[in-house]
Amino acid sequence: MPSAQVRHAVLVHGAGGGGWEWGTWRRVLEAHGVECACIDLVPTDAGLAATCFDDYQAQLRTVLEALPRPRALIGASLGGLLAAACAGGADALVLVNPLPPSPLSARLERREWPDVVPWRRDARLASTRAALADADDATALFAFRRWRDESGRVLRQAQSGVAVDVPACRVLLVASELDEDVPADVTAELAGAWGASLMRLPGSTHVGPLLGREAADVASQVVAWLRA
Repeated sequence: MPSAQVRHAVLVHGAGGGGWEWGTWRRVLEAHGVECACIDLVPTDAGLAATCFDDYQAQLRTVLEALPRPRALIGASLGGLLAAACAGGADALVLVNPLPPSPLSARLERREWPDVVPWRRDARLASTRAALADADDATALFAFRRWRDESGRVLRQAQSGVAVDVPACRVLLVASELDEDVPADVTAELAGAWGASLMRLPGSTHVGPLLGREAADVASQVVAWLRA
């Protein structure tokens, strides 16, 4: 089904974030007739420490399958890996600096994750500002007030490697050249392995495509790709 007819999209945030990260993209997409569902991933009743990758994946599938087709699935960072895992239900897939599936997950820096990653408790405006070097001060303050804790179990699973089939739908990967979490070359290698389109962003950080000064322009380029 032609992706130019996409009128619905699910947008999936990264670890420690929320649907609020997609505010700029939502305005751009909806201005072009694409209705957006910017979901908030939530822990299970057993708590954040017990929440696993499959729990988030099930939440995403439920939202995605409720939308009319053709539909797009857009994810960033951890949300990109979740989106890739659910690509069978999408007609177009856009991944922004995604955590890569196995075997490329082995290319990322290894980290030790506690059962609950205290990003809300440990949030600092200065570190948020440093991470959002390509955003303005107001956006950095906005983000600082909204970071949340994350499931270490989910992050450990992603780091160990999640197997994902090559998507059957059209795929666009967005790679930030200044990304210190997912190097742009890793994203480019994933694009090559999948035969996907690739958009490289010089001067952009890990979350810059969503929250940086160029976010609206990046979203507009994604709309153009969806219509191509």
